[in-house]
Amino acid sequence: MFGTSGIRGRIGDEVTCDLALAVGRALASEGYGSVVVGRDARESGRMLADAAVSGLRECGADAIRLGEQATPTVARSVGWRDADAGLMVTASHNPAPDNGLKLWNPSGQAFDERQREAIAARVREENYDLRAWDDLGEETAWDAARERHAQAVTSAAAPGDCSIVVDAGNGVGGVTAEALRRLGHDVRTLNDRPDGTFPARPSEPTAENCRGLSAFVAATDADLGIAHDGDADRMRAVTASGEFVAGDLLLAVFAREAATPGDEVAVPVDTSLTVADTLEAQGAIVTRTRVGDVYVAERATDSGVAFGGEPSGAWIWPDETLCPDGPLAACRLAGLVARRGSLDRLVGEIETYPLERGSVETDRKAAAMERVRDRLLGEYDDVTTLDGVRVGTDDGWLLVRASGTQSLIRVTAEARSEERTEQLFTKAETAVEEGIRAVERASVEGESERASRRS
Repeated sequence: MFGTSGIRGRIGDEVTCDLALAVGRALASEGYGSVVVGRDARESGRMLADAAVSGLRECGADAIRLGEQATPTVARSVGWRDADAGLMVTASHNPAPDNGLKLWNPSGQAFDERQREAIAARVREENYDLRAWDDLGEETAWDAARERHAQAVTSAAAPGDCSIVVDAGNGVGGVTAEALRRLGHDVRTLNDRPDGTFPARPSEPTAENCRGLSAFVAATDADLGIAHDGDADRMRAVTASGEFVAGDLLLAVFAREAATPGDEVAVPVDTSLTVADTLEAQGAIVTRTRVGDVYVAERATDSGVAFGGEPSGAWIWPDETLCPDGPLAACRLAGLVARRGSLDRLVGEIETYPLERGSVETDRKAAAMERVRDRLLGEYDDVTTLDGVRVGTDDGWLLVRASGTQSLIRVTAEARSEERTEQLFTKAETAVEEGIRAVERASVEGESERASRRS
């Protein structure tokens, strides 16, 4: 039921009010007696929040309504309100027809695997502690969540006087512009009216989707561009020259600033060598996790981890919160630019390497991944299977992993030369394609054998 980042899917198909009601019931039945509930701007958000609150109250839990808020606002409000859990109705960067649910602990950390499985089991088994009419939970509202988030972000970032353009993507990240202004920056906004149909651009802040922001920043005197996704847990950046900064580069910029000698930085297995090399130069190291901000946050609970991040735009400072906080990332980046010079310069200080990403479509990804794993384990010595199959070589690495949300096997390779990157990518892609063909042949042969026995 839970993917790598909560429950997500198409409204009316994978995600329904029945599901939201069931999750609310399960949360309350698991003993989470007080739950903050928020939603992003999607058209289906209000009805799903209503259903979840009904489920919570029906099983005796109190629901604290926050209304339309950014995901990090909701995640951090669990602790601020001394609640037991948080429930955010969002599909994050997914397209408008989707929605979902994500659950949070008081520390700001998303529910871990054990907690998620406990909720999923109750939903599967319809095992709920339904209460009598005089023992229902209460419903209240808290209107100060956004203000509290703005205060927290402002107190955790350095002031400055940069000119910044914030593209909220018609999402709920308006707290970013507000906090940046309080810190002394001159702020202009794009697409700042929340609209769950995402009329201006797709919700995910990729280079392609943020071309308008890049062009606007380049054509003005702005020092920096900031882009969020629909729920503002992600943050991406554009330099003064209009360059959209690659996620691995931005991760290296943040990690270099956060880590001191001996520190660790938590990153997923698909992160560039750029980050490891940048940290090695100052005596820090990377510790690798499965792909997904949930897993980065889990590793960030370790005392030696100073920072955690994903190239997709999720940034976690464990000294502040264990949730990816896009507004906090925006304000810390603005302070860094104000103190250290332009983002173009900061990015230019970091050495990059040729990296290639691709995917192969298949509806047999689990069986195909078994073939790939067996093949690569037999051919290489430095192989890890933490998330998919990652092979390390003297001059690079390759990664093959099944998508957690689509019928795809993702392939990534990186090395210190174009030629070697291409070799590693071809090796990985070939292993996937041959694995898929082997699975298909085995399926055909098995069906033929069964048909022969029947005849």
